[in-house]
Amino acid sequence: MCEAGSDCSKKYQEWESNEEIQLFREYLRIPTVHPNVNYDECVEFLKRQAASLDLPVRVIEVNPRKPIVIITWEGTAPEQKSIILNSHMDVVPVYPERWTHAPFGAEMDHEGRIYARGAQDMKCVGMQFLAAIRAMRRDGVRLKRTIHATFVPDEEIGGKLGMMEWVHKESFRELNAGFSIDEGIAGEGETYPLFYGERSVWHVYFNISGTPGHGSLLLKGTAGQKAHYIIDKLMRFRENEVKRLENNPDFTIGDVTTVNITLMKGGVQENVVPPELSVCFDIRLAVDVNHLEFENQLLDWCREAGGGIELEYDQKCPYVKPTKLDGSNIYWVAFKDALDELGLQVKPQIFPGGTDSRYIRGIGIPAIGFSPMNHTPVLLHDHDEFLRADTYLEGIRIYRKIIANVANA
Repeated sequence: MCEAGSDCSKKYQEWESNEEIQLFREYLRIPTVHPNVNYDECVEFLKRQAASLDLPVRVIEVNPRKPIVIITWEGTAPEQKSIILNSHMDVVPVYPERWTHAPFGAEMDHEGRIYARGAQDMKCVGMQFLAAIRAMRRDGVRLKRTIHATFVPDEEIGGKLGMMEWVHKESFRELNAGFSIDEGIAGEGETYPLFYGERSVWHVYFNISGTPGHGSLLLKGTAGQKAHYIIDKLMRFRENEVKRLENNPDFTIGDVTTVNITLMKGGVQENVVPPELSVCFDIRLAVDVNHLEFENQLLDWCREAGGGIELEYDQKCPYVKPTKLDGSNIYWVAFKDALDELGLQVKPQIFPGGTDSRYIRGIGIPAIGFSPMNHTPVLLHDHDEFLRADTYLEGIRIYRKIIANVANA
């Protein structure tokens, strides 16, 4: 615990008065929380940031009430491919009773922990991008490539009305983007996770029809029997993936295919065998999985179960090539040079979830996910999400170097 006059008490006062910490906390207090997000206050805040940076800002809506904010810093060679610094404005829901601090209070304790939904995922990164730009502009730095800091909606619910559609619009093509930097995940040790690809997200409903009847009978071909068969096959597949992960020390969760039952629906009464049941699986296909072969396997299992099963996809992301981390990618070379100059250890890996980078990679633009947070517990979507003030400020220094290197590549 810190006491009055102690070193950490002095640090607390420094953090409290730091302009960048103040702006970060102000941004965190804007409750852009699902469901039914209202982005108006967030957009106005970002407009003020653009004005303070003396940079032009555009707000476009690919879909109504789903604004995309673009803050642009033109480079000395604007004809060159630009750099996108992307972040999302929305955050996931909270359970206030499970938090020890107000989820949108951005309270800071004397250890410098700033508590708020979005502290790690990912309002920190959006503000660090702007802070790095602010620092460079104050120092009179000019970069070769144009920088576009983009703030998008609805990433936390798949980006369907945000980045997924925007990358195919003329307003995105006008950015002339060559490379994108987006969010990563905290690292609990010295090493920073760095993400160059993502698994394909499939949300699959097995809509199963079968023989209905009285619950006292042993009917053949019931929906329950078929559901059991499908569940058994996918759970066995899951067990094999667990073993692969456990048996390869170099693997992370992003290197295997994950399978989880997330929804089960059906039935009307305890003693009635239902004519229909529905089971939903959240499946994240590893980058080495052949999508056509996997889907054919699902269809084979449906036939083996007795037929009468229809597959419905709420989400079915196509295969997207990971970003190359070699000499053929000039942006990666510049990014890696910055990391080396800063003496940072990183572990390149496949992202375990889904971010808007998949849509950018999907149109052929290389993208890297990187959140400069090490020695930090992973608390995205968790209760009492926090980020330390010193970690946040160090992240600004790291991004300044990375952005400058990449923009001058």
